[in-house]
Amino acid sequence: MSIHPVLAVIPARGGSKGVPGKNIRPLAGLPLIAHSIRLAQRCPEVAKCIVSTDSEEILSVAREYGAEVPFLRPAELAGDNTPMWPVLQHALAQMESIERCRYGSVLLLSPASPARLPEDVAKAIQLLEQDEHAVGVVAASKPSFHPRWACIDIAEDGYMRQSFPDGKVYVRRQDIPAIYRINGALYLWRRDYLATSEAPRYFEMPHAMLEIPEDRVIDIDSPHDFRLAELMLKDGMIQLPWL
Repeated sequence: MSIHPVLAVIPARGGSKGVPGKNIRPLAGLPLIAHSIRLAQRCPEVAKCIVSTDSEEILSVAREYGAEVPFLRPAELAGDNTPMWPVLQHALAQMESIERCRYGSVLLLSPASPARLPEDVAKAIQLLEQDEHAVGVVAASKPSFHPRWACIDIAEDGYMRQSFPDGKVYVRRQDIPAIYRINGALYLWRRDYLATSEAPRYFEMPHAMLEIPEDRVIDIDSPHDFRLAELMLKDGMIQLPWL
């Protein structure tokens, strides 16, 4: 079944605790949420980009930068502990009801990850198109520090010792098997899987992985993250085509 048309959903609730007003706080001259909107606008594979928010202020900013906000997210889906899955299910159901259409897949673009590129989205869509068994695609990256290298624990005598999680001793870093971490940059799911599953079940159902280099991953969750992101963009360590 086709994964087109693709619906991009940018979730942006108004009650951020770690960084108040995070989603509309300026980053490199744009509100944080605008980076995700600009990305979606540069992806011809994306049929529609919407913002799911409970905030009138975020709604106004999102529309200013060209995103559609066809509804306000209900309060019961905007709490501190609300999982993302029902938020996406709600957005999909609302859009299909409003537009009287059926989407093929849903692309999740978190405002907290502003450094994705259009080619990342294109590759994710291509991966899902080419793998009929996969229910979704998840962005991941090789961590800068390998958890199997130079690890220690504390022995019974109270002193540190080397720890080998898989029982093997690695003398050279390059001999360690590759490992990845989910980085939150993007997620893509088939429409029917999202609509009918109770949770993403990343490791129970087949998900393909899209690798994004760790040095191009930004995940903003604190004022420190904001300052670091500003520095990386200002110094050209990360270059975004809409800046």
